[in-house]
Amino acid sequence: MSRTDEVVNGIKRMILEGRFKPGDRLPIEKDLAESLGVSRGSLREGMSALSILGIVNIRQGDGTYVTNLDAPQLLAPMGFVVDFQGQGDPRHVHIVRRLLECEAARLAATRITDEALAQAGELLDEAARIAGRSPQEHERIMEIDIAFHRIIAVHADNPVLVGLIEAFAGRTLRGRLWRSLHEEGADRRTHDEHVAILKALVARDPERARIRMANHLIGVEESLYGQPADGDANVEPTRF
Repeated sequence: MSRTDEVVNGIKRMILEGRFKPGDRLPIEKDLAESLGVSRGSLREGMSALSILGIVNIRQGDGTYVTNLDAPQLLAPMGFVVDFQGQGDPRHVHIVRRLLECEAARLAATRITDEALAQAGELLDEAARIAGRSPQEHERIMEIDIAFHRIIAVHADNPVLVGLIEAFAGRTLRGRLWRSLHEEGADRRTHDEHVAILKALVARDPERARIRMANHLIGVEESLYGQPADGDANVEPTRF
């Protein structure tokens, strides 16, 4: 184990043991390096790694703090794994996304608030107004798509599930945009599928919500069969 790994594992252990809590400021560099038995150089490298992992927040001139340790932030580095897998067959990533989001829809059906349902409805009303209007509207259509799915994920009331969905859903944006740009009527079909999902949520029907979400996401997966291997929708992976 390298000295950097010792720092990473040592800080993780201290957090798990309750010595440091979310929001706590870590001891000064000299004291922390001594307590971990490492040099200041190794400590800095370890802190950089912990920062990338979303475990600490390094504030120049102020010190290093434990983050709020929320699951989506801690699971964000998993996005690289998703990106890497997507370089082969992106359908593998979409299938996992479907499994996660169908469960989220099932859970959200009994937990989503009336306010969230109203917000989702407003998003879909906007999508209906601009669908098929012009290529320039595709970016907004994608924003609405992301926001709609995020409302459902958040109201599954499971932060780990939200984190996993964010890691997967944002990385499927290329395929979803390709479908929007190249399949005639795709935006309208997507809108109708979203409306069906929303109706199931409004009815507080978990099984129907799950099935409607599955129907929607299977359609996205099937569109990938017609997508070029390298995709021609020049979209960078983005957060959900």
